[in-house]
Amino acid sequence: MITEQDLMAAIAECQGQRNPTANTCIKLASYYTILNQMKEREKMNTERPVEIPSYSFASSEPTPGSVEYESDSEFGKVIHGKDQKDVLEVMDELMTTLKEMIPRLYHGVMDRLQ
Repeated sequence: MITEQDLMAAIAECQGQRNPTANTCIKLASYYTILNQMKEREKMNTERPVEIPSYSFASSEPTPGSVEYESDSEFGKVIHGKDQKDVLEVMDELMTTLKEMIPRLYHGVMDRLQ
């Protein structure tokens, strides 16, 4: 089983590379994703009991501050209904990583957002 220490060591190794490749970026993104998932599961297990929602055909009212973005993409499905602040925190981390690892892609995204 992968531990947080293993992931941190792998992240440090990727970040320490002098000339990172696309594979290095992919590995780094994967490590951060796994680390975030581990922390989220740990947080869910310690903070509050899991509530199982009852099934209903009626649509629920959106929670204030939740992302209302419907798309057939995997990303769109994952963020729909999530807290906007949480989604933006993850996106901010991603953009910071892009800025360091793939500046051209970072600037292209920033241009589209402006």
